[in-house]
Amino acid sequence: MTDARETSIRSTSTSTSTSTALPASPGETDPTTASGGTAPMYTLTAVTKTYQQKKRTVTALDGVDLVIPAGQMVAVQGPTGGGKSTLLQMLGALDRPTSGTVQLGDSELSAAGDRALAAVRAREIGFVFQGFNLVPTLTAAENVETAFADGSTPRADRRAAVEAALASVGLAERADHLPSELSGGQQQRVAIARALVKQPTVLLADEPTGSLDEATRDEIMDLLEGVWRDRGLTLVIVTHDSAVARRAQRRLRIAGGTVAELGS
Repeated sequence: MTDARETSIRSTSTSTSTSTALPASPGETDPTTASGGTAPMYTLTAVTKTYQQKKRTVTALDGVDLVIPAGQMVAVQGPTGGGKSTLLQMLGALDRPTSGTVQLGDSELSAAGDRALAAVRAREIGFVFQGFNLVPTLTAAENVETAFADGSTPRADRRAAVEAALASVGLAERADHLPSELSGGQQQRVAIARALVKQPTVLLADEPTGSLDEATRDEIMDLLEGVWRDRGLTLVIVTHDSAVARRAQRRLRIAGGTVAELGS
């Protein structure tokens, strides 16, 4: 039987995915006012997330109000345990708030069922992680192709999309290489290609340069920034690295479950 909550999901509008990027707004103090007139990609209203830890309640997010406009590049910083990962889970349709609402374009995520959230993730969101999350026994091309695990895309179309994605990150000549045959930076490029192969409207990156040296970090950030500009993506990067965060249009700090704007 179809989960009744799935009826709350509606597909993201075309106009949202084609919005242009905004200029930086370092002077903003209220996260809800940083849209600058551009249609929002994300709207979080009074979002609270609590967990039970033994006999105490842990508040990971505490009444967060946040608007992220379509096409904006946002960096999120903050201390360990401050709520960064929980916020990314909300943006990634990986979890639901205890209270409040999370909206992605026209899709209301807060009350959606598991199948509906999975459909949103598959259709709208690409993920990049610090640890690459590549399957060691699969080639670069095969790892990228895992994004099509639902089997709904014809094989020829999958192969063409994989080739294009690897070419876009500069790894066309490495398609047949296993992860063990690639450097850390090359493995992260494969992971980025996997995140982009289905042409999402949102790219969420969790410490994407955390395992890399400074030179490779800068190369990966050049790649992510280029992809963001070329494709008009909404890009959210969680990072401890201030050098990475300073490259974003907008910087947020989350601590104690609350979000504040940071200046340049």
